[in-house]
Amino acid sequence: MPTALIAEDEPLLAQALKAELAQAWPALQIVATVGDGASAVREALARRPDVLFFDIRMPGQDGLAAAAEVADRWPHDDAPMPQLVFVTAYDEYAARAFDAQALDYVLKPVQPERLRRTVVRLQQALAASAAADEAAPAGQAPATLEHTLAQWRQLLGAAGGALPAAGLPALAGAAGAAPLKFITASDAVGTVRMVPIDEVLYFEAADKYIRVLTAMQEHLIRTPLKQLLPQLDPQVFWQVHRAVVVRASAIEQVRRDEAGKLHLSLRGRAGEDIVVSRLYAHLFKAM
Repeated sequence: MPTALIAEDEPLLAQALKAELAQAWPALQIVATVGDGASAVREALARRPDVLFFDIRMPGQDGLAAAAEVADRWPHDDAPMPQLVFVTAYDEYAARAFDAQALDYVLKPVQPERLRRTVVRLQQALAASAAADEAAPAGQAPATLEHTLAQWRQLLGAAGGALPAAGLPALAGAAGAAPLKFITASDAVGTVRMVPIDEVLYFEAADKYIRVLTAMQEHLIRTPLKQLLPQLDPQVFWQVHRAVVVRASAIEQVRRDEAGKLHLSLRGRAGEDIVVSRLYAHLFKAM
C-alpha cells in the first residue's frame, strides 16, 4: 500500500486533508500527521513514506526548510525519495507560480477536484518510479533519484518564489531588477558600509541575518536569502545549500567525504568548510 505523511499545523485542516485523501485515494495509508517542521523531518526519515504533504508555513522550521533537510538527510541506499506536495493557503498568484513549474500543490481549504488531479499525478509518478527502479541493474542507484531531486529543486524554487517575505516586495518584482552592484551592510560594531558585490565570496543565512563574507571581512544584512537570490547573477553565484550561496570562481577545492557528501574550500577563506546540500550536488556532477 502507498504511504503518506501529512505535516500541517492546523488540526482541522490536517483532518480535512486526511478525509479528502481517503475519498480520492482509498488505498493510501497515512502513517503520521505532525504539526511542525522538525517533527516532519524526523517522521519522514524514520517512516520513509511514498508521499509527503508539507504545509509551507509551520511553527519553527517551515515546510521549505523541512523539505530541504529531508532531501539532504535521505538515506543513501535503495529507498526511493518520496513525492513532495506542498500545502498552501496562498492566493492565485502562488498557485500560478506552482503551475508554471508543472508541479503539485494543494490549496487550502482543500478542493476535492484539485486534490483528485494531484492524486492522479502522484499515482503516475509512483508507478513510473517503481518501473524504473525494477529495470535498474542490481546494486545500481535508482535511476529516478536525480529526477526526483530535480523535481524537489523546482518545487522548492516555485514555493520560495511564490511567497513574498513579510514587509518586502514580492520576488516577481525583484527578479526583473538590475543585478546588484553593492551590498549595504553593517559590521560588528554597527557601522554601515557599501560592499562591492565583486568582493563577496559567499553569503550564509543565519537566524534573521545573512552573513556577507569577503576575503578580509564579514558583514551582516537583514534581507532574507530568498529575497536576495533573484538579484544575483546565477552564473556568478551558485546556491550550494539552502542557507549558502557561493561565488563559483572562488571555489578552490571540492572534496567528497566517506559518506559521499561534498565539501567546498574557497580562495580567500582558508580553513572554512562549506557543505554542499544533496539538492545542489548536481552542480558538481562531473567531479
